[in-house]
Amino acid sequence: MGKRIVIIGPAHPLRGGLASYDERLAREFQQQGWDTHIYTFSLQYPGFLFPGTTQYSSEPPPAGLNIHVRINSINPFNWYSVGRELEKFSPDIIVVRYWLPFMGPCLGTILRIAKKNRQSKIVCIADNIIPHEKRPGDAAFTRYFLKAADAFITMSEKVLSDLRMIESKKPAQFVPHPLYDNFGEKISKEEARLKLGIGLNDRIALFFGFIRKYKGLDILLDAMKIVKAQTITRRLPPVKLLIAGEFYEDDKPYLQQIKDNNIEDVLILKTDFVPDSEVKYCLCAADVVIQPYRNATQSGVTPLSYHFEKPMIVTNVGGLTAMVPDGKAGLVAEPSAASIAEKIMEFYETGEDHFIPGLREEKNKYTWNNMVKAIEEVSG
Repeated sequence: MGKRIVIIGPAHPLRGGLASYDERLAREFQQQGWDTHIYTFSLQYPGFLFPGTTQYSSEPPPAGLNIHVRINSINPFNWYSVGRELEKFSPDIIVVRYWLPFMGPCLGTILRIAKKNRQSKIVCIADNIIPHEKRPGDAAFTRYFLKAADAFITMSEKVLSDLRMIESKKPAQFVPHPLYDNFGEKISKEEARLKLGIGLNDRIALFFGFIRKYKGLDILLDAMKIVKAQTITRRLPPVKLLIAGEFYEDDKPYLQQIKDNNIEDVLILKTDFVPDSEVKYCLCAADVVIQPYRNATQSGVTPLSYHFEKPMIVTNVGGLTAMVPDGKAGLVAEPSAASIAEKIMEFYETGEDHFIPGLREEKNKYTWNNMVKAIEEVSG
């Protein structure tokens, strides 16, 4: 019998970056000969915890993946039945995503029951240990979950450091977030802009992904006010900002800020959820991707940008700068409007082509094979 692995985390019919990641990781294990299964959620979040329009994808299920829609995050009777199912299934490795303390009781309980088979090794891929947005119970839920895991993978040095403050003995490795290469191949800027209705000669910067306070879109909107003034003063072509992503909080303050800053004419708003089939158009239409985060561990936007060979402007927070060497794959700014505006102007003075060789060199570090090897290593 071949090696068997179960990945616990979001997957189709759920949507978003976590689901895309889990499905891509499953394909890599399949390609390497593993009998691979994903256990995903029948209920991921109760409605009051989900800020978007829907948790579910409108796209067809990914072909060739064994996805089991099983887990109810708020039903303890379900946790017991899923745990018993996995205990009997006896995979060699259970890989479980951990990104939010709310999931600690559910996933921690399932894993405790599954481990009773004395065969399955539990490897946690920890997106965050300390959440971006804190709630009561976070620390207790996280500790409960961590005790159920045998080993850990983190995708930033910051998360590894956070983990070691709580769990210092179990095996853990830092492995950079692999490339998101499951959104299609790079297309020409012209083709992408024609699809989106964007001017072929416009200078386009991109903010991509769901919109939350920690991601700093408000800082970027203030930076765009500065950039607009500078381009007018210096008689340069305008820089336009494409915002592609769904609001995960109240959009009114952002819309008021846009009006107050008088930057409506340099913004392109695409603030619905971007389905997987349209991701490549947003990335390929841009000259540069801007990540103006207030705080961050790692970001899935970075490996996405590498796949489509787009330079980045990132803020000097968390693990962002470790993945984007300054002057090579992009530029590093401080998380302030003035600094980000300065780097936007510097980028267009330098030119996109300057960064392409560095991007191509750096992207070779971020393979799915590296992730699979690390999971196998820490599982013992």
